[in-house]
Amino acid sequence: MGKRLRQQRRGKASPTYIRPSHRFKADVVLPPQGFSGKVIDFVDDPARSALLMKVSTETGKEVLLIAPEGIKINDSVSMGDEAPAVFGSVLPLSRIPDGFPIFNVELRPHDGGKLVKTAGSSAYVISRDEKAVLVKLPSKALKNLDPRCRAQIGVVCGGGRSEKPFFKAGKKFHVMKARNMDYPKVRGVAMNAVAHPFGGKEHHRGKASTMSRNAPPGRKVGHLAARRTGRRKRG
Repeated sequence: MGKRLRQQRRGKASPTYIRPSHRFKADVVLPPQGFSGKVIDFVDDPARSALLMKVSTETGKEVLLIAPEGIKINDSVSMGDEAPAVFGSVLPLSRIPDGFPIFNVELRPHDGGKLVKTAGSSAYVISRDEKAVLVKLPSKALKNLDPRCRAQIGVVCGGGRSEKPFFKAGKKFHVMKARNMDYPKVRGVAMNAVAHPFGGKEHHRGKASTMSRNAPPGRKVGHLAARRTGRRKRG
């Protein structure tokens, strides 16, 4: 009998595949209340590709936020409806001028920030009306959001991170290990027939890649409930 498929092992949610939240510095979310403060330090969090900035507020509390490009220690950062539109500050979309780069954007008001958090990424405010603000995401998709949704000003720091190659598999292994990500990934066609439905045929599947939505877990690989496969013919 072969071993379980990769997706079956991941679905079991064993410690091998659970993200190690105990190693992460903080659950970075936009605070519910406004603040004003200064950047006092930068934090390298293994959970994220970008650096975090530690902000000391006027009340003496410390807040961790995603750092934008160009910010430095002792720079001022604030959050609120009347906050200045400077790097790192948090404003509602209704108060951000058109064309400004933004990141850490909320999907719904006060959800803490869900969109555009990867190093080097940014979205842009395109247009607005009374009921919605149109935002262009890094994927070029346009999304209408509530004007009360908040976002940080600027571009996420760490751009160009993926341009430097790892050179060694060992370095890649340790980066993935910090997040408990599945690495290295063996191709199904390279496995034995007892270990994967696509195995046993050296370098090709040997059977159709489309699979029913109702297939049992041990067969559910490939294109699930695909409407069509292959190249689209242009006529």
